[in-house]
Amino acid sequence: MAIELETKKIIGLMSGTSCDSIDAAYCEVSPDLKCKLIKGINYKYPLHIREKIFQIFRNESSVSDICKMNFAIGHCFANAAKSLSDELGKPDLISSHGQTIYHAPENEKLDDISLSSTLQIGESSVIAEETKCLTVSSFREADIAAGGQGAPLVCFADEKWFKPYGKNIAVQNIGGISNVTMISHSHPTFGFDTGLGNIMLDYCVNKFFSQPYDKDGQIAKSGIVCDSWLDCLLQDEYYFKTPPKTTGREYFNSRYIENALKFAPAEPKDIIATVTALTAKTIAQAYERFILPDMDIEEVVIGGGGAENPIMMKYLRNYLPDNINLKTHEDYGISNNYKEAMAFALLGYCTYYGIPNNLPECTGANRRVVMGKISGIQYQ
Repeated sequence: MAIELETKKIIGLMSGTSCDSIDAAYCEVSPDLKCKLIKGINYKYPLHIREKIFQIFRNESSVSDICKMNFAIGHCFANAAKSLSDELGKPDLISSHGQTIYHAPENEKLDDISLSSTLQIGESSVIAEETKCLTVSSFREADIAAGGQGAPLVCFADEKWFKPYGKNIAVQNIGGISNVTMISHSHPTFGFDTGLGNIMLDYCVNKFFSQPYDKDGQIAKSGIVCDSWLDCLLQDEYYFKTPPKTTGREYFNSRYIENALKFAPAEPKDIIATVTALTAKTIAQAYERFILPDMDIEEVVIGGGGAENPIMMKYLRNYLPDNINLKTHEDYGISNNYKEAMAFALLGYCTYYGIPNNLPECTGANRRVVMGKISGIQYQ
């Protein structure tokens, strides 16, 4: 007997590769898989917790540290959810992406056993216990088990939300890493990580200007793009790799960035301008190599932190063909800030009802699967 789908109130929780905050989105998800944002907040990690996370990113942590941080971050995610539920009421469920600390989907083997893997921390049992809400988590693992790369996952939401417009739309997220979902009226939806988003930019802004990020692109605006260094950065092998593909801090880490900076211009403002241009240029080149040979792009819709950087948007406009319109998620009534947290609310809804919620064309999985694990069954 088929289960009748109902509209559910869901808090989506997301912390990306930039690790700037926990994005919490209180949503209503309906049976047609539309998602309405009621309210969102950016819950800042406590200072020393965030420092510990970056120690893990730099491989400066022990197994003991990771074990403890799994539960500590669970408490942080629970606090973010409670900030919304205390105001808006208890949701039907919580859907948490967790904090990715390592993502290794490559087909490496040991004793002929696959080592493809991923690890998100932020213990869901802690979230469920503290909020008294059923909690869905651990999405990427099922896709990797089915032969996929466990990313990008937001493509599923992009297809549901943008396909009805009947246009060829490249939905581009620019977070720590940049990823695109290609929605077409004539081709199956597919997507991949285009490369660096804000990881290298934020690193350099912090290193040279002691700021967490380049607010409104003001530093980049005052600098000059160094074309010779930009050309050098564009030669990285990742940008030439054929999709499906995904990447993260495991590849674009501090060691990678410091090696790249050995060839950088002397003026810090020019470094920021060039790294900003790098993100925009790699996005445009990814379209040229992997999308435009097969189909036209009518619009590029930008979300994530990059949509809030007018200089990055200016560079992207310059690098894209003139016939492609450039918009943001806000033009479609979707929050630039909370779009990914909304997407995980949708993914959690599908987990709850047993609806397959990966797209093999995007992740490379062998088949459609239901991603996500459920904690706190007693709170149903």
